[in-house]
Amino acid sequence: MSRIGDFADDDVAAWVTKSPDIGVPIANFANAVYTKNRLPLRTRELARMVIALDNECIVCQNTRDSDGVAAGVDEDLYDHAAQWQTWPGYSPQERIAAEFAARFARDHTALRDDEDFWRRAHEQFDAEVLTDLALSCALWLGMGRMLRTLDIGQACTITL
Repeated sequence: MSRIGDFADDDVAAWVTKSPDIGVPIANFANAVYTKNRLPLRTRELARMVIALDNECIVCQNTRDSDGVAAGVDEDLYDHAAQWQTWPGYSPQERIAAEFAARFARDHTALRDDEDFWRRAHEQFDAEVLTDLALSCALWLGMGRMLRTLDIGQACTITL
């Protein structure tokens, strides 16, 4: 049950009414992450799922992109996100994005200082795409924790 209002368990958007001046712009930011992102869809979705698992956000874990199948995103991608380091179905680029997401969520200052990681990351992504990855992770980490903490929409299954 939501901690900030009497919202249905499957309502992931009504919270915006509690803070429209901040909620509407963050919804626009979320829209940009999903419609303007330069990350390949598989790469984006793996990074998103790594954050969703770290946040323990059910709505985030249940979200799927409607263009996913055409882009090679299948349930295996989601099902093995916790094993991003070892599952053989991920590309080197996808692993770097997953590593970034995991470390962004758990140990961001060590990530900042890890020169080996940044060398490997720049082998897979240019600075612009790395920026998209960082901004995406910021949205997912913050919004996922907000939704989970306030118990909002945790019964939702969202298709983007």
